[in-house]
Amino acid sequence: MHVAANGVPLWIEQRGSGPDLVLLCGLGDTHQAWAHQLQSLAGRFRLTAIDNRGVGRSGLPDGAFTVADMAADAAGVLDALGIARAHVAGFSMGGAIAQELAIARPDLVASLVLVGTWCRTDAHQRRMFESWGWMAQRADSDEAFVRSLFLWVYTRRAHLSGAVDGWVQQALTEEHPQSTDAFVRTVEAIEAHDAADRLGQVTVPALIVAGDQDLICPPRVQQELAEHLAHCDVRLLPEEAHQPFQEAPDLFDRVVLEFLDELS
Repeated sequence: MHVAANGVPLWIEQRGSGPDLVLLCGLGDTHQAWAHQLQSLAGRFRLTAIDNRGVGRSGLPDGAFTVADMAADAAGVLDALGIARAHVAGFSMGGAIAQELAIARPDLVASLVLVGTWCRTDAHQRRMFESWGWMAQRADSDEAFVRSLFLWVYTRRAHLSGAVDGWVQQALTEEHPQSTDAFVRTVEAIEAHDAADRLGQVTVPALIVAGDQDLICPPRVQQELAEHLAHCDVRLLPEEAHQPFQEAPDLFDRVVLEFLDELS
């Protein structure tokens, strides 16, 4: 359903019952990226997955925007739905949004699960993000772009097993594909992400979950993020890459549930 939040119509998927758990997506992904968790965790939590602005059926205002703007979108969704406080999980860009949400609206955030994300874009990451924007604008086809991007995202085993082919086809058959303009504008937003010096304001418990083979946000990036959070555990998953919640969903769910169970 659509929710008007921060002046933007945002599409959300809500399932399950129990304590609130908000799921924030990464660059270019719809809530379908969380498909396994939307089923496996619905017996324990009321899940709210948000399509970021410019993705899926969510709107996209004119002009430039920031990660903080997307955090304000998420806050607007929670306010509109009457969710006073929630556990917040975000992967990649969604983890950056979660950081900004916890800083700007600490009243809304009970805990953070930060998956394969980063707190400050350095020169190396900026070149990487810029290359994705360049590919999106110059690729010979949508399939060529998606395959090039997914080379960064998934493990070697997923490419060899054919699992990536399935995710490529899913992306290519998306009913509401993201426009190149929306993708590039979102890339420009994440290039400027820098919450490092403000993360000391975050006092809720946090869990960092990442693959030790992550090319986009490798272990050194997770360590930098952890150093800026006061109450933080780090779980590096062996032989996993950028999106372990898709490639090793049962392991991912177990790690997250252990963390949330300890809080309760």
